[in-house]
Amino acid sequence: MTKNSSESEILTIKEVAEYLKVTERTMYRLAAAKGIPCFKVGGTWRLRQTDIDAWITAISNDAEGTH
Repeated sequence: MTKNSSESEILTIKEVAEYLKVTERTMYRLAAAKGIPCFKVGGTWRLRQTDIDAWITAISNDAEGTH
């Protein structure tokens, strides 16, 4: 199976922290609290790029609706 786009890319906590410009500690807290879409592979958190982008859109829409 080949990867045709970054949409199917699986990321690490470190990569997502850099993408969101937050600390790894913040990402670990979100993951543990199920505040961000993620899953564990062999005890290590992994995140799907498409899930992260959808999560960003969802929380952005929620924030806009509170004004």
